[in-house]
Amino acid sequence: MVLMVFTLSSCVNNSKTNTISLVELTDRENAILKTTSDQSFVFDFSVNRDYKEVAVWIEKYELGELVDGKLNRLKTQIDGNGSIIISNTKDKEQNPYFNIGIQSDFGIGTLKGPDINTGEFDQMTSISGNIYESKTLDEGEVVLANICFSDKGFISSLTRDFYEDFNSHIDELQQYDVAFLVKAEFSK
Repeated sequence: MVLMVFTLSSCVNNSKTNTISLVELTDRENAILKTTSDQSFVFDFSVNRDYKEVAVWIEKYELGELVDGKLNRLKTQIDGNGSIIISNTKDKEQNPYFNIGIQSDFGIGTLKGPDINTGEFDQMTSISGNIYESKTLDEGEVVLANICFSDKGFISSLTRDFYEDFNSHIDELQQYDVAFLVKAEFSK
């Protein structure tokens, strides 16, 4: 009986291992983030001890074409569980200014920086989105979130399929003048 309970409890504990998911924030946490940023995303991850590092970066696309593959890249050591926090505001010239934070048992790593090669965003429509459910981390790069801009007026969100299979749905980015994708990769 003791062996059966131990086996079942270890299965339950491993059911959320090697995953990343969007955090449901409290009203207070939402208020803090809305006060300090235009858009923000908070994700929790849970990895087994085989995973030693995580890298988080922003990719920039213009009309569906990749123009900057590693904008504001942060890589840090991790151990077990942690969080990834991404937020953006605009600098004095109205360029997007990104903040990336990674927290785990090793501490907190942060990176801040603007995208200085961008046109006028103040006249564009923007839309943002993020992963819908928990994602398994055994897939290499994971798209966590997006912030997209268009001067065409009405724009639609990226589909759920985009987050499930980015490479097969990259053509969805063509509807935006500029799209920023937040990506992460966990490594052993």
